[in-house]
Amino acid sequence: MTVVSSPLAGRAIGLSSVPDPVFSGAMVGPGTAIDPVREPSEALSPVDGVIVSMHPHAFVVLDGEGHGVLTHLGIDTVQLNGEGFELLVSKGDTVTRGQPLVRWNPADVEAAGKSPICPVVALEASPGSLGQVAEDLEVKAGDQIFLWH
Repeated sequence: MTVVSSPLAGRAIGLSSVPDPVFSGAMVGPGTAIDPVREPSEALSPVDGVIVSMHPHAFVVLDGEGHGVLTHLGIDTVQLNGEGFELLVSKGDTVTRGQPLVRWNPADVEAAGKSPICPVVALEASPGSLGQVAEDLEVKAGDQIFLWH
């Protein structure tokens, strides 16, 4: 079982509230989403593992059980071409839960006309494989947001 932690402080709102059909329809996997506090922050690794994908707006950490956890920093933020995001690690790096991976400011993303909501997704997880999914509650960075069985 993998404990997945919130990469950010904010409000867990659930994937169905994400303003993007790919995420709200759980097409890439189940999970939840964080509506982050609007201040400069660091997105933290949600699990211990290896960075298998690293972009300014999104990253995937593969844990020791082969579970890939995607964190997407805002919606349509790929269109910002990395502006406002500072990578703190690289693809292939081994990271620990709670380690800062990207520095960014959700308020700047919102000012650029993009949603700062951050989906946190269990990639290709089977239906029903997640438990204790956080929705409709305040979370601190590092708080548990779901279990992956």
